[in-house]
Amino acid sequence: MPLQLTVVTPEKQLLSEEVDEIIVPTTSGELTILPQHAALLAQLVPGELVIKKGNKTDHLVVVGGFLEVGKNTVSILADYAVHGKDISEAQAQQAKDRAEKAMKEKKSDVDFATAEAEFRRAILELKVAKRQKGI
Repeated sequence: MPLQLTVVTPEKQLLSEEVDEIIVPTTSGELTILPQHAALLAQLVPGELVIKKGNKTDHLVVVGGFLEVGKNTVSILADYAVHGKDISEAQAQQAKDRAEKAMKEKKSDVDFATAEAEFRRAILELKVAKRQKGI
């Protein structure tokens, strides 16, 4: 019996499909969700969401939000999420470079924290894009 997975961001529903296994980054560490998993509510941390269906494995970047597990249903409400296949490595590299420059300029603590968050997201996107392509 598969899991019904739904991933939603403030902008759109990223996906809704049946899957066999989900590995998700939470404040308690990485959790693997399989069919018949106990009900659960957890806070997400920036990381890689791994989705397995048969022999196929997909990778998504998730940044913040919540995970809710019900009876063979998994809902992910993410602050930001992008599918690995939709990541432009060139754009992620540019974002990383801009964030590094902003962190070096450090005009204020808020600017630094914002640049640091953008830097971490860009690094994560580059990692997931490469993994999705099998590099």
